[in-house]
Amino acid sequence: MYEYLVSEKKTLLKKRKDLEREDPFSDPGRTDDNAAVDTEVNEQMGHERVSAIREEVDKMLINVKKAMSRIKLGKYGICLNCGKLIDTDRLAVNPTAEYCMTCEKEIEAKNGEA
Repeated sequence: MYEYLVSEKKTLLKKRKDLEREDPFSDPGRTDDNAAVDTEVNEQMGHERVSAIREEVDKMLINVKKAMSRIKLGKYGICLNCGKLIDTDRLAVNPTAEYCMTCEKEIEAKNGEA
């Protein structure tokens, strides 16, 4: 599992770097350009799209790093809430899962996500 997470981390870091290149706002000459309004709007929309995707990638990267830390500490696959083992099928689908399904449902219900 650790090797998978290392690979996932590399993939996410590459995706983040690619997103930085895609962001229209990362072009240093952008501010010198007196672009038409429609070009500005397209750049703004492109920036917002890239920012939203980058935010999700960053969240995924944090979860991968946390899972890697739990593996190193010998606590991977143990629910952070109740201390019971997380079902292996759940971990196969979501290797960064921090909670067993019971606790996950309780947390989602408390947060109004259910």
